[in-house]
Amino acid sequence: MIRYITLGTNDLPRAIRFYDAALAPLGLCRLVTEAGEAGYGPPGGMARLWITRPFDGKPATAGNGSMPALTAPSRAAVDDFHAAGLAQGGFDEGAPGLRPYGPDFYAAYLRDPDGNKLSAVCGAA
Repeated sequence: MIRYITLGTNDLPRAIRFYDAALAPLGLCRLVTEAGEAGYGPPGGMARLWITRPFDGKPATAGNGSMPALTAPSRAAVDDFHAAGLAQGGFDEGAPGLRPYGPDFYAAYLRDPDGNKLSAVCGAA
């Protein structure tokens, strides 16, 4: 259903450092690097998550209520996503742990350095 997601940044090199580190535990990597954007996806796949400077030239702002939830292969990967994101300037929005959305719904929540909220989740909802 979703072709791709874009998240805005005001500092692409800083965002690249954050996303390179935070997405690696989820098996995702940077597939595209352009002057104003970077695209992430599975190795050999298509970029489905794009980090970009806004096309209108105005400052990037975080969406209130927006949050891409990324699939993690394991609880350890959720933990590593959260730790790597914090180490690269992200902000905690919910430490790794079980959530009330299902008996094994294990997730962590972060904001990137630009304030975009992300989660990594493993287990069924």
